[in-house]
Amino acid sequence: MTEVDVAYVTREFVRGGVRLSVRDWGGDGAGVLLLHGLAGHCGEWDGLARALRRDGHRVLALDQRGHGESERAPEDVSRRAYVDDVLGVVEEFGRGGGGAGRGERDFVLVGQSYGGHAALLAAARRHPRVAGAVLVEAGPAGSTPEEVAGVAGWLRGWPVPFASREAAVSYFGGGAVGEGWASGLERRDGGWWPRFDAGVLAASLDENAVRSWWEEWDAVDVPLLAVLGQHGIIDAEQWDGMARRQPGLRGVCLPGAGHDVHLERPEEVYGVVAAFLREAGRSRVR
Repeated sequence: MTEVDVAYVTREFVRGGVRLSVRDWGGDGAGVLLLHGLAGHCGEWDGLARALRRDGHRVLALDQRGHGESERAPEDVSRRAYVDDVLGVVEEFGRGGGGAGRGERDFVLVGQSYGGHAALLAAARRHPRVAGAVLVEAGPAGSTPEEVAGVAGWLRGWPVPFASREAAVSYFGGGAVGEGWASGLERRDGGWWPRFDAGVLAASLDENAVRSWWEEWDAVDVPLLAVLGQHGIIDAEQWDGMARRQPGLRGVCLPGAGHDVHLERPEEVYGVVAAFLREAGRSRVR
């Protein structure tokens, strides 16, 4: 990687009446849009963003609606709304908007968990500025109502406010994963609080309890990479269906890693994503 000084600028714009916040890491090359998971934040991708920017990519990281610095309580939390936001960023910055870059630019979407699901559904729209998708611990199978209720209960059960950042790191399991989750909190009113409303995020899960997304999976026509953790949420049955229905799918499973593989094994995730981006770029040239 070329050693350059890399920093981001926070940019805001309004899409469909909803304020969205984007970390813009600059760069003049092919675009990469990074999408965090449910209850996450764009800062989870800072390490990967720096590395890809040093490789010459034009890198953005979105705080999805209801998260981080974006609008906290949007009325619409449907999957369509999240996907519209993703494509809105692609359109805004793909034409050189946002104060950096020139001309039109394609983006590869890189998302973890619910962000990976948004990347999948955005790629299924066949937008001309979407050049590929990397799904980190994400796939098209739906969830059971019990699974969705379990996630919603977990979000509502956080013991907030945390007395200290260290207490939050410990609650989230310590190490790199605990640090990643704790870095999404804000300090106010004598404690550390999440930058989301648990009820809003719980509502955003409703669709996944009643349907799957295999039809959308079949519609994707850009290069696809799946990055999985050995102990993650994508089981063998789902993976087999993904590979069978998208024969060009590339997959990497990192031994010993879990659902937050991007936090646990950032260097390895960078390696496989960077290689995919190089190949995707060559494919677009051809």
